[in-house]
Amino acid sequence: MGFLDKILGKKEALIQSNADFWNWFLKNEKDFFKIVKDRQNIHQDFFEKLAPKLDEIHSGIYFLTGMLDDNTVELILTPDGAIRNIYAIEELVNAAPKIEGWKITALKPASEIQDIGIDYEGFQFNKDNLRFYPNVHEGYPDEIDLTVIYDEFVEEKRQVIANGVYIFLDNYLGELHSVTLIDNMKIEGSNAISEELIPIEKLRDYLIWREKEFVEKYEGTRHNTENDSYANFEGKKQDGSIVLALINTTLIQWDKKASHPWIFIVTIPFDDCDNSGLPDEKTYKLLDSIEEEIIQILPDSDGYLNIGRETADNKREIFFACKDFRKPTKVADDLIKEYNGVFEISYEIYKDKYWQTFRHFEPR
Repeated sequence: MGFLDKILGKKEALIQSNADFWNWFLKNEKDFFKIVKDRQNIHQDFFEKLAPKLDEIHSGIYFLTGMLDDNTVELILTPDGAIRNIYAIEELVNAAPKIEGWKITALKPASEIQDIGIDYEGFQFNKDNLRFYPNVHEGYPDEIDLTVIYDEFVEEKRQVIANGVYIFLDNYLGELHSVTLIDNMKIEGSNAISEELIPIEKLRDYLIWREKEFVEKYEGTRHNTENDSYANFEGKKQDGSIVLALINTTLIQWDKKASHPWIFIVTIPFDDCDNSGLPDEKTYKLLDSIEEEIIQILPDSDGYLNIGRETADNKREIFFACKDFRKPTKVADDLIKEYNGVFEISYEIYKDKYWQTFRHFEPR
């Protein structure tokens, strides 16, 4: 075997933990430092080696690098806007040892606005050609809904311009605030705008004020589901398949929904049992045990409210409203690994302060 290793090259062990990753990085960091500083073969000798190792830790971790000063390389790990990957990056960076000559950063940090000039697909984005105004919704007072005005807006290039604006905001606000503080945003041109426009450099202060106001309003708000009422819903689709749902009707009518703004939906598909889209008895019990496992890990006392579940079309969806997004995404990733080969579990997490996702379960 040693002879074959010499000929074929010894295969590196898979990275299975944050400690494994940093041990691997420490063995290579001096070479990586020189590559970044000299700007020689950086893609081949650094990026192409780092990317697969990060992928072994958690898919969806991207990175930026450059010289912070003459003696320090900064490595920024970023989820590129994907909320579900933030916790993995923060845990990885928190586990990093102190490495002389390196600054390891979780998520793109905020920058001074005068230092930001984004050139993207032929469009420039800076403090002089971006403004904004808030959209106020009487029925949704806690919603942060913004319209950003870009002076060089072209309808045919809407998606390109939107991407450029998002990159600008990532750099200006910092990635965490950019992806978590704004509930809805659209980008438009300045033509026919009657609203009073606010300079984009005021956006950070506006968002901090709104977040402070929100936290103060809902600080300490919790809900104990022990004595809540539940209702069963049953329906039939046009194709004859059955829809079954069990919903916490007390929560659905709660007036403090915005205190738990993160909607977390776990989806568990199962094999077609020739049972109108519903599981057989064995599968049903297994689905119930997984649901109970999630509820135990995410209790209401910690800010995770189980709204209920829906079973139809050979899948079960389990619904939560949460105070934060980090623990649910970690729990979901652990479940995917635990039941790999049994179910192809997937999940969504997104902000919906007024639980409009569940509007169809509200009494009419």
